[in-house]
Amino acid sequence: MAKERKKSSQKTADQESISSVLSEKRKFSPPPDFSEKAHISSMEEYEKLYAEAAEDPEQYWEGIAESFYWDKKWDSVLEWESPYAKWFNGGTTNICYNAVDRHVKSWRKNKAAIIWEGEEGEQRVLTYGELHRQVSKFANVLKIAGIKPGDRVAIYMGMVPELAIAVLACARVGAVHNVIFAGFSAHAITERVNDSRAKLIICADGTKRRGKTINLKGIVDEAIVDTPSVRSVIVLKVTNEDVHMHDGMDHWWHDLMGLALDHNDPDFVDAEHPLFILYTSGSTGKPKGILHTTGGYMVHAANSFKYVFDIKDEDIYWCTADVGWITGHSYLVYGPLLNGATIMMYEGAPNYPQWDRFWDIVNRHKITILYTAPTAIRAFIRAGDEWVTKHDLSSLRLLGTVGEPINPKAWMWYHTVIGKEKCPIVDTWWQTETGGILVSPLPGATPTKPGTATRPLPGIMVDVVRKDGSSCKPNEGGYLVIKKPWPSMLRTIYGDNKRYEETYWSEFKDMYFTGDGARKDEDGYIWIMGRVDDVVNVSGHRLGTSEVESALVAHEAVAEAAVVSRPDEIKGNALIAFVTLKDEYEGDMKLREDLRNHVSREIGPIAKPDEIRWAKGLPKTRSGKIMRRLLRELASTKEIKGDVTTLEDFGVLEQLREQEEED
Repeated sequence: MAKERKKSSQKTADQESISSVLSEKRKFSPPPDFSEKAHISSMEEYEKLYAEAAEDPEQYWEGIAESFYWDKKWDSVLEWESPYAKWFNGGTTNICYNAVDRHVKSWRKNKAAIIWEGEEGEQRVLTYGELHRQVSKFANVLKIAGIKPGDRVAIYMGMVPELAIAVLACARVGAVHNVIFAGFSAHAITERVNDSRAKLIICADGTKRRGKTINLKGIVDEAIVDTPSVRSVIVLKVTNEDVHMHDGMDHWWHDLMGLALDHNDPDFVDAEHPLFILYTSGSTGKPKGILHTTGGYMVHAANSFKYVFDIKDEDIYWCTADVGWITGHSYLVYGPLLNGATIMMYEGAPNYPQWDRFWDIVNRHKITILYTAPTAIRAFIRAGDEWVTKHDLSSLRLLGTVGEPINPKAWMWYHTVIGKEKCPIVDTWWQTETGGILVSPLPGATPTKPGTATRPLPGIMVDVVRKDGSSCKPNEGGYLVIKKPWPSMLRTIYGDNKRYEETYWSEFKDMYFTGDGARKDEDGYIWIMGRVDDVVNVSGHRLGTSEVESALVAHEAVAEAAVVSRPDEIKGNALIAFVTLKDEYEGDMKLREDLRNHVSREIGPIAKPDEIRWAKGLPKTRSGKIMRRLLRELASTKEIKGDVTTLEDFGVLEQLREQEEED
């Protein structure tokens, strides 16, 4: 009887919209002096541009594309046979030429392209002229290694300038790069190399993390035991520690660069030529190889960077993401360099040797734009304001967030403590699959509200819909979709068109389903409510767990929280909250009840967690995303069986298991 009741309840819930329970009324207008100098300086200007782009998207994107160098102009702006798109088809270009060579032919030749700092304080600066020379040489190295247009190349390196050089050199010769995050295991490398059938692996001998050296070459050696497609490995000497080099297979980067010429003519490829494959973990099954192509990705990565970050030639821009993630691809390498920007690149942990490392870097390098993750911001809050206030952050003029929705409490701290209430915040929403930012404030135009990515960029048609595909009313929770193709959209899952169609296009006819729950408020602002996988049925109500997390973090005692569900025969699902407290608080029964009642007051009794479990830390990837899937497994089965290769700190899992046993 209980099973029948549960099934019926689920069916009813599926027909309903997602309940949105979070309320946020604060609103912040852009500072007038910022708007005055901004690329887009008012909401009127944004609305006009958005309306023009919506009326004729192809003309809008064509106008942007014309600002880049094309060896041959396209035959058509868009060819669309749902769910497959071809942008600027027939046109030929090279993204490396547009990101590097164009600037070398201008006054930017002697402008800093990359400012790099290592964990121990080492520093290097590469001008656009020097970057061009290094990329050209390494492009010749790739050709010597037998790499041809279309060949796949795996890259497994720490955050050193040579990582960006390798990426750009691949694009220069028409090779398809597959950057594998340097925190991944040998098994993860084997899986990604075999799926992409990579011919070459480029790696460093090691990388530094919190004062320790990680032997990357040893991990690669373990990985390539079972990778038949790999013909050779190029190894960059970073740590100078002993590594084993296999005769005939392994080659030192510096030896090959010593043989290479400085001059290399880029390969101009079709706009739809594959640029890179980037693997993103699915909740089940093998990782998905997200395939992005050249022309459309270039146009949107560059354009979104220009307008979202309001980039100026004098800016020193710092995106703290690793190049192993899409944020590093689009907003550390391609987007900034296509705009001729100066980027900061840091190899190391945000809290090494102590919690003020980021603010020390901002102060010394006079960073003007900082783009980082909400999880890092919450960690800084927990560490204490004294780490921030000892540094001069007056150079900052713009702040950004990426990776997950930022809860209002963290937004306000970022705004007041880091931005001193003078820096607009661009809270950006996008995915590996979208290639670039789709929803974000434009900092000189958009009034911001803590916790929302606000409005879609011009040329992007985003909506929140019900199960039947109809648009939701204001503040009615539903499913976030993209209704029209956009230039930087993924083209497929590499080698698996069927999975591409089923994953992204089967839920709603001719609409891309993002997998996120959302609502649109009365101003048309998009509020992300978390992954639909994280939407749970509680007593017939479908709740986004991110809203419950936000309510918990608003409590003065809470540093961070993750909310998951476990099956419950009566309610359908019970909410389990894993809570990390600030150092000065101690978890006890009274605080548990205080937190449960706090959530009840903030968003209603229906969202009250059934259990609150104390966690010294939450399981996260090295990019800072909380691995809620592992917490769901722990809450439901008291054990973890899923893939944990992307986990940063395995000690966190052990602590949670011990807590589980004590409870």
